[in-house]
Amino acid sequence: MSSTNDMSRAEEFLFNIPSETAAGLKVQETIIQKLQERGFSERDIFGVRLALEEALVNAIKHGNRSDLSKQVRVEGWVDSTMLRVEIEDEGPGFQVNDVPDPTADENLERPSGRGIMLMQAFMSKIEYNEQGNCVILEKAREAAAGDPA
Repeated sequence: MSSTNDMSRAEEFLFNIPSETAAGLKVQETIIQKLQERGFSERDIFGVRLALEEALVNAIKHGNRSDLSKQVRVEGWVDSTMLRVEIEDEGPGFQVNDVPDPTADENLERPSGRGIMLMQAFMSKIEYNEQGNCVILEKAREAAAGDPA
């Protein structure tokens, strides 16, 4: 049985998964469970679930091109106030500034860029490494009603 003190301590995780979406989904669910155990709000969990799915699908399909000989590394930690996840593929990378703005009139019919926009909307912080094959997602826990600010 975990005490409240145990829940405030950071729990680290590391997964190396094949480039298949089913493996990404398992990792996503494991991380979501860790957030639920720490009492993150349903709103926070919804946003993290969406951002993780986008980041994992991008790494698997766009980064590694679904090549089963390549892996995706998912590493991070969670405590009672914050989640940090680093997702790295073995692909060539990309430059986020080169992705067309999905809200621009000329891009409304194009699917690219929406996942990045969603990740930015739902996470507290999102960064890419210089190569563009690793994304870092951070989510600060939203203060629940009645929580000290």
